[in-house]
Amino acid sequence: MDDKAIRVLIADDHTLFRKGMSMMVRTFPGVVSVHDVENGQKALDYLSENPVDILLLDLEMPVLDGWETSRKVVENFHDTYIIMISMHDSLKLISDLIEIGVHSYLLKSAEPEEVQKAMISVINNDFYYNQLVAKALHQKVKSGNADKFFDEDKNQLTKREVEILELICQELTMKEIGEKLFISEQTIHTHRKNLMRKTEAKNAVGLVKFAIQNHIVSL
Repeated sequence: MDDKAIRVLIADDHTLFRKGMSMMVRTFPGVVSVHDVENGQKALDYLSENPVDILLLDLEMPVLDGWETSRKVVENFHDTYIIMISMHDSLKLISDLIEIGVHSYLLKSAEPEEVQKAMISVINNDFYYNQLVAKALHQKVKSGNADKFFDEDKNQLTKREVEILELICQELTMKEIGEKLFISEQTIHTHRKNLMRKTEAKNAVGLVKFAIQNHIVSL
């Protein structure tokens, strides 16, 4: 998984699914540790003592559900990527979860290959969008309930920032963007920080939503 040592936490109250997911994820290249818990509170307790790269999180759990758990992880564990895995396919639900900072959303019917692809993408790109996430983002924009449109007079994007934003939306890594534009990864990171500041995006998914909303890209 891009030669990185990946630590994974799985939170799901269904024992059979949780243990099966744990066994599957252990087979993915680059995964060095997998721990599983049965609710969101236990996930937070574990995270407070153990750094984790990816949290695979169920939506409906006792004690503390995936929604509230996501909020607390986003607020307190900035280095942990959240991939929500649920049986619910409500586009509004998905877009609302993306809005609070969840990095991707998968259905429990997803194939193992997609779970692995999503994990690779959030580590390398800060997000993973599949057809479901793309539809949710489009509906959010179309419904008129998305964040206010960008004030170009106040925070105009440079030509280079727009170029980088388009490549981020293509799920290119920082290294790949740097190679394509013949600039250093550090320069890319600087541009990305400026993009997030200007667009008020919480993460790369927010940048993708902004790009759709402002007709910079069409996914």
